Amino acid sequence: MSLFETAAILVTLSAFFSYINFRYIKLPTTIGIMLLALTASTLVILLGFVGSDLDETALILLESIDFNEAVLHGMLAFLLFAGSLHVNLNDLSKQQGVIGALASFGVLSSTFLVGTLTWLVLGVLETPLSYLECLLFGALISPTDPIAVMGILKGAGVPKSLETQITGESLFNDGVGVVVFLALLELSRNPGDSIVGSAGSLFLLEAGGGLLLGLATGYLAFRMLRSVDNYQVEVLITLALVTGSFALADRWHLSGPIAIVVAGLLIGNHGRMLAMSERTIRHLDTFWELVDEILNAVLFLLIGLEILVLRISSIHLLIILVTIPIVLASRFLSVSLPITVFQRFRDFTPGVIRILTWAGLRGGISVALARSLPPGEAREIFLPATYGVVVFSIAVQGLTINRLVRKVSS
Repeated sequence: MSLFETAAILVTLSAFFSYINFRYIKLPTTIGIMLLALTASTLVILLGFVGSDLDETALILLESIDFNEAVLHGMLAFLLFAGSLHVNLNDLSKQQGVIGALASFGVLSSTFLVGTLTWLVLGVLETPLSYLECLLFGALISPTDPIAVMGILKGAGVPKSLETQITGESLFNDGVGVVVFLALLELSRNPGDSIVGSAGSLFLLEAGGGLLLGLATGYLAFRMLRSVDNYQVEVLITLALVTGSFALADRWHLSGPIAIVVAGLLIGNHGRMLAMSERTIRHLDTFWELVDEILNAVLFLLIGLEILVLRISSIHLLIILVTIPIVLASRFLSVSLPITVFQRFRDFTPGVIRILTWAGLRGGISVALARSLPPGEAREIFLPATYGVVVFSIAVQGLTINRLVRKVSS
């Protein structure tokens, strides 16, 4: 199947499911598309049991798509830029301590808690894996997904300060999570290495380098935007900023997500105030909102279709049912400590810990990292577990976060 045929099928299905959801179901767009795709996938699987070859055709389509490559080295750059473009830097700076603690300590502590509890539970279920393999699962499932979080928060009615905390954490903690995941993956391949040394050097190189790259490319784009007043040219400059920055980061082994977020914050704040006319701002916002909506639709469609390539047995279902509360409990504990410490110095929205816990959605990034695990028993167990946690967080947490916010705020 050619690249154009694959893209045509995905865009057509996204448009069709989006239409059905808007006309009849009226759920948030991303959740509606994912649930419709999940329902369609289940129907295709059932038809396969009665002799239909539709499941084989769907399998060929999905196997032609490298989910890891499509998400982490494709859609992610555009979605992160579109999201960070609308984040107010002044609001973000007021919450920088909380965001920094959640994006660093929160991810590390959650990785340890999820890994440890999963290791203990798998031992009881007589499907033992090494402690290091379980920590890998903790690292890939702990970061909240900025794409899922920002998509759900749009209509959740979360107070502004708390929305900034949740959005800021999700924008930066995926970079930390990926670094921890890569360090653990490298340690599993070279057991003699030091995990602290590996994580530390990776973080300094990838995160620090990504930060500097984002500042450099963002400033260059800012100067170019400031010197022209033509919205077609300026939109093209932002496209070049996203693709060029991410490609350079990938080539130089730096953190592409951090580079894109930093560049997006710079253009969305200083660029918006000092380098763009009102007409350009209007066209630029419209363009990137459309990019955000289209790619989100395709991404959540892919998440819903992923069940077609999974082989889920009864033991996998049991592990999914166990890992969901493990991830939620670990999220609760990992946000409780930093928030409790900061509460001595500042006020928070009532019920902040419960809201942060329930708003910690997982999405395509976790699935992509799980699919990058090396072939083996750990991948066979953790890929379905990751998928189960992601579907639960988007469908259940995403649909009920608004109700929780109203309840704890009343």
